[in-house]
Amino acid sequence: MLTKIFLLKGKNPQNLNHLDIYSYPEDLTRKEDLNFIQKIISGHEKGEKYKPHNLNNNNNQKLDLIQKICKEFTISSPVPQNIDKYNIFTLCINSTILIGLIFEEDDNPYDYKEIFEDLANELLNAEKCCYFEDEMEIENFLITLFIDIRRYGDEILDKYPKISIHPAGISAKVFLFGIDNAGKSSFIRRIKTGQFNDNYYSPTRKFNIEYLQKPSGVYSFWDMGGQFIFREQWLNGIQESNIIIYMIDVANQIRFEEAKKELWNIINKYDFSDALLVILGNKVDLIKNINNPDNHQIERIENEIIDFFELEKLANIDWKFILTSVKTNYHIDEVVNIVLNFV
Repeated sequence: MLTKIFLLKGKNPQNLNHLDIYSYPEDLTRKEDLNFIQKIISGHEKGEKYKPHNLNNNNNQKLDLIQKICKEFTISSPVPQNIDKYNIFTLCINSTILIGLIFEEDDNPYDYKEIFEDLANELLNAEKCCYFEDEMEIENFLITLFIDIRRYGDEILDKYPKISIHPAGISAKVFLFGIDNAGKSSFIRRIKTGQFNDNYYSPTRKFNIEYLQKPSGVYSFWDMGGQFIFREQWLNGIQESNIIIYMIDVANQIRFEEAKKELWNIINKYDFSDALLVILGNKVDLIKNINNPDNHQIERIENEIIDFFELEKLANIDWKFILTSVKTNYHIDEVVNIVLNFV
């Protein structure tokens, strides 16, 4: 499984003091990592010779002409490395930028060779999504590449880490998203471990996949960060989902308009015809004056939220709205049953 992606940029990669280092979802900038980075750079230079992707390397005049006219990036073939028990795949962009993938020890980088080359070429030369000049642009490029390659490993290569037996039966993808601080990661922990801790999670700053194994099959829960920088990636992660869960913090009405905007942005861009949309109004326990709520109070809150978010306009979409409290375990079993019985 892909665990990390990084990008090294500099006119002289050997000079680490003048090397720009980007990585996702964790940093590679600690002092103790510099020796590791030096090994990666040296290992790449000793690896496969430079070969532009989808171009004839022997025709230098044609290559120079294409670069001048189209500003097309030249992309080398990936070089596999094994450093400090990590499997690493690196490719070079324009001889000055190194992009690397770090996999778990039992992964074979060559399984990802074609997708790594194709995605890099598509993002840089077809979509032209990054020119490596702006820090935010680089971060978005790395997140996009990470999500697409991680999804390839999860869905195409059919890898199920941390699961010893792949049972007979269905496998389903559950995509969980929403703006930050709604309780998404706490929800995942609750259904996997049955536990909740107020101080367990800081805001999610990485894309994560968790697996739930049941007699009916394996369920992968894709947990996407809710900060603004991650929202452009929601459409990448949501593809081919069976159940889509959007979580709202019902106790924070100040952010209702923001949450509504982001929900409808996805609804207007994604085809939900083959998926179930479950909208969770989480943190109901934090609403004022709702200790031990009766059915009338719950119905009133549900109707108010449905009206505000205009959920009745969800035409031709199979959807459900459920009030929940991850903290008190309120209606969590109901949500899990919906997921397990949908496919």
